[in-house]
Amino acid sequence: MRKLLLASLLGLMAAVSLSGCLPLVATGVGIGAMMVDDRRSVGAYIEDEEIELRAGGRLREAKLDGVRANFTSFNRRLLITGEAPTEALKARISEIGRGVPGVKEVYNEMAIAGPISFAARSKDGSITAKVKARLFDDSRINANHVKVVTANGVVFLMGLVRRDEADIAAGIAARTTGVQRVVKVFEYLD
Repeated sequence: MRKLLLASLLGLMAAVSLSGCLPLVATGVGIGAMMVDDRRSVGAYIEDEEIELRAGGRLREAKLDGVRANFTSFNRRLLITGEAPTEALKARISEIGRGVPGVKEVYNEMAIAGPISFAARSKDGSITAKVKARLFDDSRINANHVKVVTANGVVFLMGLVRRDEADIAAGIAARTTGVQRVVKVFEYLD
């Protein structure tokens, strides 16, 4: 890990001398560092990014009124959070997700409600940050193995983990201020 950090720093320092290239190099270094600890293959990581983009694009093309949907893909499993005004629209969002190439499973956790306020979304962002920070502080688990998504106070945990890691992560999330409920959307290694 130290070698990777040193190589990243040296690469970044070299890039500073290449004016205009720094943002591109810094982004590549950041993604590379994240990939070191990711249990997904590089192909799955890239495909997850594509799945999220395609699902969002298809939702925009569908032009569904009153819907706010977020798509999070991890190892080709698509979590949908947000709000839909009716069950029929929620089901339509699931169809959109299932129609994206590469998706293995769809977990539609949308609430039947109008879109939540900016303040509520900001609170969710704060909860996600707190859970991630607590995961990083706990030596029993590698926080990079767990993806945290918060929607309306509900924390969704995704990742490729062992069952003991899932229980540790869920316990940490459940004891975080502001969390109303924890939902495990893990894929288990054991």
